[in-house]
Amino acid sequence: MGEFFWKNSGRLADGREIIYFDESPGLGRATVPDQRPLAQAPVGTGTSPAGQARQPGSPGRDLPPAGLRWDALAGEWVIVAAQRQDRTFLPPPGECPLDPSRPGRLTEIPAPDYDVVVFENRFPSLLGLPPRPAQRSAPADGPPDAAPLPPDGPPETGGVPGRPPTGRCEVVCFTSDHDASFASLPPRRVRTVLEAWADRTTVLSSTPGIEQVYCFENRGEEIGVTLHHPHGQIYGFPFVTPRTTRMLDQAKAYAAAGRGNLFDVMVAGEQAAGTRIVARNEHWTAFVPAAARWPYEILLFPARRVPNIPALGEEARGAFCDTYPDLLRRFDALFGMPLPYIAAWHQAPAGDEFARREFGLHLQVMSIRRAPGKLKYLAGTESGMGVWINDITPEEAALRLWEAR
Repeated sequence: MGEFFWKNSGRLADGREIIYFDESPGLGRATVPDQRPLAQAPVGTGTSPAGQARQPGSPGRDLPPAGLRWDALAGEWVIVAAQRQDRTFLPPPGECPLDPSRPGRLTEIPAPDYDVVVFENRFPSLLGLPPRPAQRSAPADGPPDAAPLPPDGPPETGGVPGRPPTGRCEVVCFTSDHDASFASLPPRRVRTVLEAWADRTTVLSSTPGIEQVYCFENRGEEIGVTLHHPHGQIYGFPFVTPRTTRMLDQAKAYAAAGRGNLFDVMVAGEQAAGTRIVARNEHWTAFVPAAARWPYEILLFPARRVPNIPALGEEARGAFCDTYPDLLRRFDALFGMPLPYIAAWHQAPAGDEFARREFGLHLQVMSIRRAPGKLKYLAGTESGMGVWINDITPEEAALRLWEAR
């Protein structure tokens, strides 16, 4: 039991964990059984049986059909999860699997109501723990430069063997109200969601084999949402992601040059310039980055730099509950319609001492809509060369968001 929530966990019919974050004690929601006739959830590593004959269109013996494959040219892991093709896709409102269960309609949440609930994804990209301590020969930053590559991997991946898709994928339902949105949540509920993010970050970061915890929300069919119920996801990656690796590399180079902490200097620069500030109070600063890639993009930084969500202080947590929904309402007010967006928490990787000292937690909110009826697509330069072209100046985007109500 905590000051702001009461946490209780149970098991779904197929063995997956479900965790209720209740705003009142003694509700007993975790004890409600899941009565669906589900088969046990898979816990294997995704590897093919040894000696199995290769079929046309199937991967070779050294590349399992599901798992991590190393992109030797980009120096990044790619998750192959073809089993997700059959996941639930835009069901009608009366068949949403994220609603509470009702007589005659059983869903992913057995209880008849809930505040905030987290459960293991039924269609995960990553699942299970590694059979031994996670291999660190080829994380997101690549194989060791000074050591020869192991000879046990296929040449088409630069000699780096594939890895099982170990890790954790969770779903976070923000409310039992199917027609709500994060922007419409009251501050009390926003706080419960924030506490759930903090709790899961703490638990997953201490799980062997998980290198980084990523909390995010996709909103809108244009983004690729397959369920309209207000929800987000949490990934426990078995490697440090490329984006985080690049940020840490930049921060290390900046510090090595004697210029200070890159996150602190950047936020202070935005505050001094003032031209891209969208909202600011004693505990948070929201601004459009000077080199924004998306038409409408905001970075939200706490006033006191911390490495992850659990490290946020009480005052920052309380202020977040008003600050963040206000930003989302500004997004929706831009064009008088719900704006599709991705909200992504950037946190320090688990076990990285430099990151624990120097990384700056922040929330990135980005939308692909550049005008009514017009979307920003990742076309030739972005997808082919990784060079972003933004059709709206960050200063103009900031002004529009500042004025939006």
